[in-house]
Amino acid sequence: MMKFGFVTCVQLGLSCLETIYEIDGYINLAITLNDDQSRKKSGRIYLDPFCKKHSIPLHKSSHVNNQDVIDIIKKFEIDWLFIIGWSQIASEEVLKAPRKGVIGIHPTLLPEGRGRAAIPWAIIKRLKKTGVTMFKLDAGVDTGDIINQIEIPLNNKMDATELYDLVNQVHIELMKSTFPLLANNTIQLVPQNNKLATEWPGRKPEDGQIDLNGSVHDAECLVRAVTRPYPGAFLHQNDKKLIIWSASVSKEKPEGELNKEYLKFHDGFLILKETEIAG
Repeated sequence: MMKFGFVTCVQLGLSCLETIYEIDGYINLAITLNDDQSRKKSGRIYLDPFCKKHSIPLHKSSHVNNQDVIDIIKKFEIDWLFIIGWSQIASEEVLKAPRKGVIGIHPTLLPEGRGRAAIPWAIIKRLKKTGVTMFKLDAGVDTGDIINQIEIPLNNKMDATELYDLVNQVHIELMKSTFPLLANNTIQLVPQNNKLATEWPGRKPEDGQIDLNGSVHDAECLVRAVTRPYPGAFLHQNDKKLIIWSASVSKEKPEGELNKEYLKFHDGFLILKETEIAG
């Protein structure tokens, strides 16, 4: 019987765990952070109630690479270890601790979009589709063998909020469809085609600054790409930082009853639908 471990400390990971049990799956060991760590982390959860309900041994540690984590993975003779919604990068020793390997999930259709900020970049790059990939972790950055993928079609109106929610839903779908194959040892690993690989760099909050000398269409796309749960697109006006959460493009200057707050570009007007003054 295949043995599974699961590392998480956020809601998305817990949702994946709940999905496993909804399809009559099981976990042999859960690993999470110490209770006093990352309390303000977005989506931070505690696994104690879930593990108690399902009689899952729960191990807490300050870092996934600690020796106590490696030791307990080996003690429980874990075959596959899921690491979902976890910001710490697993060491080579951790990757080798389970008998079959470590499984991660990345929100692009690997080998496209290795790296960071996958959701904003998919919108900024105006891709026709993106997706979510379950894969076996190795020492590289998102370079491991593919276990399964699900596509997400994109359009020119989708924003980061909607895509973020879709990505989370697809995590659940991937877990539902793939866990039985892992449990039955019928999964087939597919090496990534490195010739097709692209790498996307990380993004900083300051990358959301709108260029008034650029195109209104680029500005509108940026607004959609970095809206919630990201820091938002912005510009500075009258010594204040104006964050733009939602906007649309107009060829004509809004007037009369339609008069709204807007930004003027050389090729049109950006109608500001939802804004906030920072601070």
